[in-house]
Amino acid sequence: MDFGSRLKSLRTKAGLTQAQLGNLVGVTKSVISYYELQERSPSPDLLIKLSQIFHVSTDELLGVSKGESVDVTGLKQEDVLLIRNLVERLRGEGK
Repeated sequence: MDFGSRLKSLRTKAGLTQAQLGNLVGVTKSVISYYELQERSPSPDLLIKLSQIFHVSTDELLGVSKGESVDVTGLKQEDVLLIRNLVERLRGEGK
């Protein structure tokens, strides 16, 4: 899947129109359409904004990383550590 398809998929899953997403990142509806059609590429700063809106990494947004990620924004550090420990245990690494 290319960047434009990933962006459109994330946008529609979030229930956003192109105009609404454009407003959130400071561009027009047309610019979002260009990105989704692969006619333009976003700047690094805009990629960061998009990744924050959709709670995905920039690598995931660009299709570089196939791994899963979990957004731990706003959690206390002790809770983040607890989640990491649980993941390690589930993988069998915590033995």
